[in-house]
This record gives sequence, C-alpha cells and structure tokens, in this order.
Amino acid sequence: MIKYLGSKRTLLPLICRIVEQLGEVRSVADLFSGTSRVGHALKRQGYQVFANDHNAYAATLGRCYVQADLQDLGPRAEQLIAEFNTLAGKPGYFTETFCEKSHFFQPHNGARVDAIREAIAQKCLEPELEAVLLVALMEAADRVDSTTGVQMAYLKQWAPRSLRDLELRLPEVLSRATHGKGSAFQLDALEATAAIEADVAYLDPPYNQHKYLGNYHIWESLVLWDKPEVYGKACKRIDCHDRTSAFNRKRGAQPALQAIIDGVRAKHLVVSFSNEGYLRREDLEAMLARRGHVLVLSQDFRRYVGAQIGIYGPQGNKVGAVSHLRNVEFIYVVTPDPVRLAAVDGIIARSPQG
Repeated sequence: MIKYLGSKRTLLPLICRIVEQLGEVRSVADLFSGTSRVGHALKRQGYQVFANDHNAYAATLGRCYVQADLQDLGPRAEQLIAEFNTLAGKPGYFTETFCEKSHFFQPHNGARVDAIREAIAQKCLEPELEAVLLVALMEAADRVDSTTGVQMAYLKQWAPRSLRDLELRLPEVLSRATHGKGSAFQLDALEATAAIEADVAYLDPPYNQHKYLGNYHIWESLVLWDKPEVYGKACKRIDCHDRTSAFNRKRGAQPALQAIIDGVRAKHLVVSFSNEGYLRREDLEAMLARRGHVLVLSQDFRRYVGAQIGIYGPQGNKVGAVSHLRNVEFIYVVTPDPVRLAAVDGIIARSPQG
C-alpha cells in the first residue's frame, strides 16, 4: 500500500484482536478509512467492512481493498495490468506538473503515468475494476517517488528509488469476506453515520491542522484526472485552499467528533487518536462515555520520517529543531457490555502489542 502519514500498519494485530473479543461481530464500519489498511485487515479476518472517506483517492482505495473481490475481477485486472505495462510514455499534465514544475517523480516515470492514466480513462471500466487499476497505478508511482512520504514537498536531491522504472502490480485484492461483500463510500463522516450501520464502528479522525488532501494531493488529481490548476512549489490542487474540515480546526474538532460519536449506528466503538491531537485523553474519554463503558489502550511510536530528518529552509539549511521524536497512539474501546470490555482487557494483557 502507499506510504501514508497516520497509517495503522503496526496497530493492525491489536485492532483485529479487539474486534474479535467484542463478541458476535459480523460487520465493521470504518468512517475515516484513508488507505483502507484497517478495513483490508478486517476483511481478511472475514468481517463485512464498510469503508468511507470524503477524499476521492481514499474512496478509490476503499473500493479496491474493501469492496472489490478477487474472484470477480482478478483475471481481467491482471490482463489489463500486463497490457498497460507495455505502454510507452507520453508526457502530459502529470509530467508537466509533478516532474517539471515540481520534482516529485522523474520525467520518464511521469510520462508513463500520463499514458497509463489516459488508457484507463479510455476503457470506461466498471467502478471496482477501475479502482483496482487506479490503485495499481497509484502504488506504482508511490514506489518511484522522491518524497519523505507526504506530498507537501519533494526531496532536494532525487531519492534512489525514483530512478527505477515504474511498473504496475496487481494490488492485494482479497476474496469476498465470510460475512458478506463490503462497500466503499465517499461521504462526509457525519453523513456516513446516517448511511452506514454495523456491529462495530472504527473511528480514526484527523487529529490536528494537517489536511490529508494537502498531504496526498497528487493521488487526488491522479484519481479524479481533472487536471486542476495548481499553486506553490508543491503544485497543490487549487481546491486544497477551499476544502476544509472541522476536524482540522482546534475549535471545531470536538463538536464535530462528538456528533459522530453520538450519531454512529454501531453497538461498539473503537477509536484511534494521537496525543498530538487537539483533544486531550480525558476529554475524549468523557465524550465516549456517553456511549458506554470505556477502555483506553496506548502504544508508543516513532514519529513520521519528516520529523526524524528535521526542519530545513528553502536553501537546504537547518532552521529549527524538532520538539519530539515519539508520540503515543491511544485506542479507546467503547461498549455497553462491561463483560466484553473485560474480555478485551484480558486478551490485551496477555498479548504482545508491538
């Protein structure tokens, strides 16, 4: 999967154990799905998953990793990937914007992206198959980019991986889950609470001022293929200015999340939140207690790679020091059933969390 700030890769075993201990669970709703890494892991465990994210690139990832089933489209997807891998590069919008005006990718790879993306558009494929191919292209580009993992800026010197040739691979599409076919939505999170009902709701909301659209604007443009106007050295989409979220504002985050917590249609809640977020642990516990008994788990992490590198000015000179190199991720488990909460607490106490 693509490099992603806030990815729950290392927390997946813990999250899956928590859901398993909540009892008779057949379905899980992930209302802020991002890369759908969590939804993908839960689908693998047999749960019917409903993934939602308001960004187009994330909804496409959800359609690939949660909604699409391998038995329905695997051979056709492999055939098209083989076909697209033979295409010669043809420079266009992507090359001009992200290889010449900015330096996120080498021009020879940008030209391949242009050619393949145009070919996908011309096929007029059904949504699930198109999503699988778009994710294959997104992940292929991610493997040859020149960033620290976010698209706020590119490296001043080309990353060695950027010199490699872009190659499509079939994403890890799973067979249909035991408990039923999943679905992917592209809704505002509050709208999704009304549209989706499940046994468990997993919430991983944005926790500070950083917008995922700004961090991954290239994937948004690649998926939409709307060739928008851009601004700044990073060539961000012009709508990065306009598309705002209450979760990215200190005053708006708490009421926005409280509305989700109060409105979500699920018996159990599992919530991820960082100690770098706008909400304090005690405040979030109080917000969640309106839904049932609350158990809080925590895990310590190294911060993202940009924090490890440091803070530099436009000329490449170091201009500041990073305040800290580690953060704590809290997982809040909420259920009306204290027996289930005790089961979760017990299994976590006996299991490694690393």
